[in-house]
Amino acid sequence: MSDNNSPPGSPKQNPAQNSETNLLPKDDSSLETIVRKIQDSMSLAKGHKFWETQPVGQFKDVGDTSLPEGPIEPPIPLSEVKQEPYNLPNPYEWTTCDMDSEDTCTEVYNLLKNNYVEDDENMFRFNYSKEFLSWALRPPGYYKSWHIGVRAKASKKLVAFITGVPARIRVRDEVVKMAEINFLCVHKKLRSKRLAPVMIKEVTRRVHLENIWQAAYTAGVVLPTPITTCQYWHRSLNPKKLIDVGFSRLGPRMTMSRTIKLYKLPDSPATPGFRKMELHDVPAVTRLLRSYLSQFVVSPDFDENDVEHWLLPTDGVVDSYLVESPESHDVTDFCSFYTLPSSILGNQNYSILKAAYSYYNVSTKTPLLQLMNDALIVAKQKDFDVFNALDVMHNESFLKELKFGPGDGQLHYYLYNYRIRNALRPSELGLVLL
Repeated sequence: MSDNNSPPGSPKQNPAQNSETNLLPKDDSSLETIVRKIQDSMSLAKGHKFWETQPVGQFKDVGDTSLPEGPIEPPIPLSEVKQEPYNLPNPYEWTTCDMDSEDTCTEVYNLLKNNYVEDDENMFRFNYSKEFLSWALRPPGYYKSWHIGVRAKASKKLVAFITGVPARIRVRDEVVKMAEINFLCVHKKLRSKRLAPVMIKEVTRRVHLENIWQAAYTAGVVLPTPITTCQYWHRSLNPKKLIDVGFSRLGPRMTMSRTIKLYKLPDSPATPGFRKMELHDVPAVTRLLRSYLSQFVVSPDFDENDVEHWLLPTDGVVDSYLVESPESHDVTDFCSFYTLPSSILGNQNYSILKAAYSYYNVSTKTPLLQLMNDALIVAKQKDFDVFNALDVMHNESFLKELKFGPGDGQLHYYLYNYRIRNALRPSELGLVLL
């Protein structure tokens, strides 16, 4: 199971994740990060050795039509699930991180801020806010026991972290309870201690104790075996700053003033009835989203509680807008993005890159291109520097037209203990993991 977070790359550097961050089931969290973090602490060969022992699609089975889709291994009786935590190296001990606690939330924030996912050139590192972490890790029905930390026994300092959150993921016609694993992070000085594999096994054990046997995750590296591979695209909102910090570069034969003009956006959204989502919109947005997501092979199975949690606007965390028909007052379209800044490393003038990440977007009456242009406009109004999007769902239809540029990294999606026989196109995936 892995983590799905990738630091923003420039149009030449796509988000790639630290090896220890990406190995587990994924809801909103990041499998991608776990895989990357694991790769930090073991060679690629060893990493594959680990995955070859796990119930995941194996490279040798690709194209074997005799293998059934669905669970790879059946559940075992809960009484047979290991009851005691896995052993850590002697100087370390397990801790459950209570994200309701301000002190614990600050500890987790600082660990991630200083040790989590960086781009390949060590120019940017994810900087999840405490508000974001609280949102990402406390969805409806979450388990505190899945927020797992490792402390140094002597100092009690938090030195590693991994999480899971519960999710219902529909695969074709089957709704499956899964864990989304995310935020696998090991302190930089401890990457040689082989903590990540033990942490992955421990979060898997705790997931099993809740009678959940499948997971979703993402990774920036290729493991056995992706269900699909997506690409990040980046749309400049503040091109001068992005060029100044090395996120992007001036194009050939382009001046700064021409570049600023190229990416300039209107001052306000163009669509009549475009407004911020409110609590009373939850039922209408849920209906819109469920209908839209039903066309994809893999997507979340959201109910109203999920939509209220994941999509109702929260300052500095998630923004959602909809189109309400001025005539009928029906909610016809919806767009959303979440806030994931990155620390800018080693730059004297700037310390934070403010990035918006495209989340779930539904177009029924307003053309998707127009809807997403309005999303770019409100993101610019909120002082975001860049708007990032994966080529999942119908996103590919607006990327080039709205002046997104491709990153050079890829994000691989995985399912744990669930086989999909043939790899999907990104456009068949209706799932965004945080």
